[in-house]
Amino acid sequence: MAFLLAVTGSASAPGTSRTARLVHDLGRQLAAHGHDVHHLDVRDLPAEALLSADARDPDVARAVDLVARADALIVASPVYKAAYSGVLKTFLDLLPQYALHGKPVLPLATGGSPAHVLAVDYALRPVLTSLGADVAQGWFVLDRHIVVDTDGAVTLTPETREALAPVVDRFRDALGAGARLAAA
Repeated sequence: MAFLLAVTGSASAPGTSRTARLVHDLGRQLAAHGHDVHHLDVRDLPAEALLSADARDPDVARAVDLVARADALIVASPVYKAAYSGVLKTFLDLLPQYALHGKPVLPLATGGSPAHVLAVDYALRPVLTSLGADVAQGWFVLDRHIVVDTDGAVTLTPETREALAPVVDRFRDALGAGARLAAA
């Protein structure tokens, strides 16, 4: 099956980030279908190396290598000021021009207001496309629709899970199609 890299661009700690929790939940679903899912929280990369575009930094170089090795990616970010996060932008700027060439990518965004629903299509999708990605239909999830219980488990509201399911199914189908093409 596919080697899938889930990149989270939240500046919040993974344990408190609704975006990271959503991505980990989707990663578990995809792993249950046999995919090898790895997570990269961009906030864990050295800030100085990111801000100075030091692709030679060992941690940054490993992250860029994970992107290169991945068959497909989930790229997720909270929406800040009508766009994806600066920490994600900084990381994407370090990638080679066509780092995502031919790779299925599922863009996701989370935010507190439906006013930011277009951030996926007008901010995140264009940069992923410029990197050569085969961008799947993205999705925006309101923060209040990501419910975290006392154990830290994520539950999406029923209407959100229902709406997101076909998006994830199409992405999963794209992963299978990519594997079939690679085998041919």
